[in-house]
Amino acid sequence: MVNANHTTSMDCRVVVEAAVPVYDVETADEAVRIAISKTGEMLNPDLNYVEINMGERSCPHCGEELEPAFIAADESLVALELEMTVFNVERDEHAARIARKEIGQRLENIPLEVLEIEEIEEETTESESEATEDGEETEESAPDEAAVDADAPEDDGSSEADAEGDVLPEFEKLIDE
Repeated sequence: MVNANHTTSMDCRVVVEAAVPVYDVETADEAVRIAISKTGEMLNPDLNYVEINMGERSCPHCGEELEPAFIAADESLVALELEMTVFNVERDEHAARIARKEIGQRLENIPLEVLEIEEIEEETTESESEATEDGEETEESAPDEAAVDADAPEDDGSSEADAEGDVLPEFEKLIDE
């Protein structure tokens, strides 16, 4: 029998599609550049960990790939994919709600739709930690460690100051060396 009180938490990668309006543009490339810049300004600095990519669109009839920007009368609607990792969720739906809320609060009046929710396997995290234990730290593992530090509770620094002022005499010699 499964214990109903026991909840498992997981980490998920969530991809959300955003329809970003851009005005006074002539080309699709210009519209995409402006949309990415505009979205980045709205998300930063609070959500600087959200990845912004061009959206993928295709014709519903023939499947032909289309530009991520639709332009009419010098105005454009650009499809962007916003990707973020949500930690410690119970279900995929929970991760989707959190991602939509976090992104949606900063992208006012921009329609959002969840495209993909992928559970992040813990084996990936374990293999990365094994690599760093062997001294083979990669550039990819370094930002992950910084992200973990950023999520840690903030400290007002008083404990550090107290620790420096309350050094035992036996250790003062080691510190002075």
